[in-house]
Amino acid sequence: MTASLLVYLHGFRSSPRSSKAVMTGEAIKALSSPENPIEWYCPQLLASPKASMDMVMQHIDASHADRVVVIGSSLGGFYANFLAEKYGCKAVVLNPAVRAARELAPHVGLMTAYDSDEPFDFRPEYIEELKALQIERISDPSRYFLIAAKGDELLDWKEMAEFYLGAYQLVLEGSDHGITDYPDHLPKVLDFIAA
Repeated sequence: MTASLLVYLHGFRSSPRSSKAVMTGEAIKALSSPENPIEWYCPQLLASPKASMDMVMQHIDASHADRVVVIGSSLGGFYANFLAEKYGCKAVVLNPAVRAARELAPHVGLMTAYDSDEPFDFRPEYIEELKALQIERISDPSRYFLIAAKGDELLDWKEMAEFYLGAYQLVLEGSDHGITDYPDHLPKVLDFIAA
């Protein structure tokens, strides 16, 4: 029996209610069995990157899982790099922000989440926290699966492809930052997790 913990990290201004998170969660729950139980953990991340990672690491450290797999979308992909390097585990990254401090520096100030009108304060010190979590180079590309969309309107897919050189990569012609065709690619995500 192998017990797995699957951690899903949503993107900036997103939530565990995002369509990719919900879809992945349902697929993972369907895969889970008494012989190979999979715990699904998809928390609402906090505005502070440090507080977010402390919360997630606390959950991972308290888990009795034999293996951990992290899936991260956009800013969640940046966090997934940090966790995969820390725990030596597999990571699936969906249009990840490989340089989150640079990408989010223009967004300091009051923000609202996409699926609620709840404002939150994205403070200047959070950019420093992102810099502290930056992974410069992944140590073992075989542990990573990148899905990058050429049609991503927010992030540069070429930078992603270069950062994850040697990793399993699925570069989509077109698509968009949210990967609206994600259901088509979910089986490959599940295969990578199960392998």
